[in-house]
Amino acid sequence: MAAGGLLCLAAALGPVLGAARYSPDWASLDARPLPAWFDRAKVGLFVHWGVFSVPAWGSEWFWWHWQGEHRADYERFVRQRFPPAASYADFAPHFTAHDFQPREWARLFRRAGASNIRYGLYHSLLEWFNPLYLSDKESGFKTQNFVLKKTMPELFDLVLKYKPDLIWSDGDWEAPDSYWNSTSFLAWLYNDSPVKDTVVVNDRWCNNCSCHHGGFYNCADKYKPGTLLAHKWEMCSSIDKLSWGYRSNMHIDELMDVASIIEELVQTVSFGGNYLLNVGPTKEGVIVPIFQERLLALGRWLDTNGEAIYESKPWRVQMENSTDTVWYTSKGAVVYAIFLTWPQNSVLQLSAPTASPATQVSMLGLAGALQWREAPEGLLVDLPAVPPSPVCSQPGWAVRLEGVK
Repeated sequence: MAAGGLLCLAAALGPVLGAARYSPDWASLDARPLPAWFDRAKVGLFVHWGVFSVPAWGSEWFWWHWQGEHRADYERFVRQRFPPAASYADFAPHFTAHDFQPREWARLFRRAGASNIRYGLYHSLLEWFNPLYLSDKESGFKTQNFVLKKTMPELFDLVLKYKPDLIWSDGDWEAPDSYWNSTSFLAWLYNDSPVKDTVVVNDRWCNNCSCHHGGFYNCADKYKPGTLLAHKWEMCSSIDKLSWGYRSNMHIDELMDVASIIEELVQTVSFGGNYLLNVGPTKEGVIVPIFQERLLALGRWLDTNGEAIYESKPWRVQMENSTDTVWYTSKGAVVYAIFLTWPQNSVLQLSAPTASPATQVSMLGLAGALQWREAPEGLLVDLPAVPPSPVCSQPGWAVRLEGVK
């Protein structure tokens, strides 16, 4: 989704319009408005793909569990599968990406619901075993050799070379922003970088930044605030519930089913968040069929119900008080009630909306209006006796409410 016309105009005219400049402190940086495209998008896809995809076992933290914690199960796995004295660097030549088809990935992501693809990059501030980092850590982070010689040059290069729309920072938790030079980098990013008007960042920039500073808030992996937040936030989740990277030893009961994915998406958007769903490709660059199936099912659901998700805003009520299976979003004067289970007797009871003579109710994916009637609280909507084809197999449905308060 393109940025608004006024934003583009301001970017084109630059100093003529007296564009605000941000200073390298959190009070200034946190005051930057979040580029509008991010809130409108609602749905994103995360990809964890790297050398950890070669052992493809345990999790993407393989290196740390093996050589940082010396976990017995990881050490045993390496002894059984790799030559004696194997190092993590020895895995790198096997990260071949022989079957990587970027256009196929893009086609899959579009079919999964990312119809207007924007490009983001994950970046870890720390490196577990980098000698420069370990030396800085030993000094109590009073030296910055790792930051000055590796982290900051790398971040500047990523922005200048690839011009990402989003930087998803991580690996922040051991050191303060004064060590990472986070505020200086973000001031440059917002003031002078080639993506200064469109780039979005998260909140993982120092050991006390999460849920306090940055762009949108992650707060924690798989974060669920359970309430409407004043600040834009994101829930990142993974189809494989035990790992972000690909694991050859995953089992079907360790994967999210489609209903769980839809439930997370709906709850997140109702509470004002964005939903970021992860897959881990193989070392060859293949997104395995079970992950593709989940993504395509999400896309089919959004094909029917995306009107209630994309570019929506939280309504005055986020969910029905009596149940956690009915959630609300809105778009202008229109309210959407998304229900995750088909109601008994095919009558949907909505206590939050107040009807008016102008009230009209319809179901996304179904032509025509639905009959409704007022209840002592709210309204009752008469649904089809059984979920209609092609929406019968959906894990969730949405009704469109016009003329309600």
